[in-house]
Amino acid sequence: MATKKLTGEALAQKLAGPTGHLFRDHDRLRRALTHASARQSRGVDYERMEFLGDRVLGLVVADFVFNAFPDAPEGELSLRLNALVNAETLAEIADEIGLTDLIHTGSEIRKLAGSKRVNIRADALEALIAAIYLEGGLEAAQGFVMRYWEPRSRSAVAARRDPKTELQEWAHQVSGGPPVYVVEGREGPDHDPVFTISVRVGTYEPAVASGRSKREAEQAAASAVLIREGVWAAEEST
Repeated sequence: MATKKLTGEALAQKLAGPTGHLFRDHDRLRRALTHASARQSRGVDYERMEFLGDRVLGLVVADFVFNAFPDAPEGELSLRLNALVNAETLAEIADEIGLTDLIHTGSEIRKLAGSKRVNIRADALEALIAAIYLEGGLEAAQGFVMRYWEPRSRSAVAARRDPKTELQEWAHQVSGGPPVYVVEGREGPDHDPVFTISVRVGTYEPAVASGRSKREAEQAAASAVLIREGVWAAEEST
């Protein structure tokens, strides 16, 4: 993440290729990539734009999976949607397009380990989607989303069941009891927390994962156990 705030014009040039959109409103673009820890005045950060971008992304992805998988029941569509819009997927895409190095944050945020900055990368990407939408409309935002999310939508991982439900059933089969989740830590400000949670199944080695909410961290930890123990296959790189 950036230690020095780039000009809006420099940001626009860097993101023109990856997004397919040349931003004209440089102030808005800078705001979309400014974390609350680095803002100079109230409201000059990405929080409001993140709100809008989250809804635009959800609409575009929901519309796509609805049409791309005409025989899928509602439950599978929900699984695919959730897998495509979760923080881990967004953070991965933020890294892929070079967005992570452009996010302007305060020094206390830059000290966090990379895995604990997942939600910041995800939120900034949602704010970027909002910036595209506000300038180019839904068509421009849809073009950007489809470019990076459509290939990921065809992964078998996107259609998996909820990992906590899957782990619950597996745990009863192998240990006769439910998995045990423990909150190992909580970091970050109240508006941007990161939870670290461990899960143990019987005498199996516990798994630890982080997320922007307790549920997200629990799901990530459950997925780690399922993959490690061979219940689920590891996701293939796209």
